Amino acid sequence: MSPRLPARLFAGECGDRLRAVAGGDPGPPLTGFATAEERERLARARVLLTGWGSPVLDEEALACAPHLVAVVHAAGSVKAHVTPAVFDRGIAVSSAADANAVPVAEYTLAVILLANKAVPALAREYRAGRAAVGLLDLIEEFPGIGNYGKTVGLVGASRIGRRVAELLRPFDLEVLISDPYLDEAGAVALGARRVALDELFRASDVVSLHAPATQRTRGMVTAAHLAAMRPGATLINTARGSLVDQDALVAELRRGRIWAILDVTEPEITPPGSPLWELPNVILTPHVAGSLGTELVRLGSQAVDEVARVLAGTPLRHAVDPAALSVIA
Repeated sequence: MSPRLPARLFAGECGDRLRAVAGGDPGPPLTGFATAEERERLARARVLLTGWGSPVLDEEALACAPHLVAVVHAAGSVKAHVTPAVFDRGIAVSSAADANAVPVAEYTLAVILLANKAVPALAREYRAGRAAVGLLDLIEEFPGIGNYGKTVGLVGASRIGRRVAELLRPFDLEVLISDPYLDEAGAVALGARRVALDELFRASDVVSLHAPATQRTRGMVTAAHLAAMRPGATLINTARGSLVDQDALVAELRRGRIWAILDVTEPEITPPGSPLWELPNVILTPHVAGSLGTELVRLGSQAVDEVARVLAGTPLRHAVDPAALSVIA
């Protein structure tokens, strides 16, 4: 993993547990598998504890790891470094995607509630009219704001989508959900109503995206979906920018009909010249919904638990199913 990560992932008691489980200090993280020292360490490894910035585990790297039985990833998706060769060799793979889903769902809940309360629009109006703030008539000028009786549409019953649905239960909101792999009973169990994607965009006051980035989902949110959104509705994207037709999104936002809260865009780093920086009905955040700061220790703690299970010979609790890789993040 990246050299800066271990101190963040395994801080305090979590680091003590890792050293106890590993039988000592694991040492500095590998950032490659090419040098003699790196290959010597790889040759002794039973478990690889990985994170963001991990080198790719291809056939060449695996040939240097005859004792490897598990890869435990202290982050979400394993697709960037775990190749099919890992699964072909029968190596178990674990991911901390469940732990990483927690802050993403919390962020989503927060911005859903703020969007329905029209906080972005009100903050703009308040700032623009600061010379005469007493003239802002909230009751007359913003009659439709609030969370009571609003409709929230969740695109994707992923780990995060499901957790968001659970977090929305205490609120007086109708929750719609669209996912080709979710049946009616599954939606009801989440406290939601299953609908087609077109209906979800037409009926929702807030649409939040939680589908994985795959070839099938690229551009799944089209110009027609965006045009069908209610005036004043908000699109929230904490998943991947590739889910949305970016040109269509910019065009719709330029019309001023809808709002967007975007934690991710396509490309992932929004270009300096993008209109998204200047449009008054857009809030951009720099991919902050996932684990950061103190939340990193949650990832590390789950990973240490999994390492302990491997070494004790017990099944992984958060194993990655290779058959599901085509439909998960």
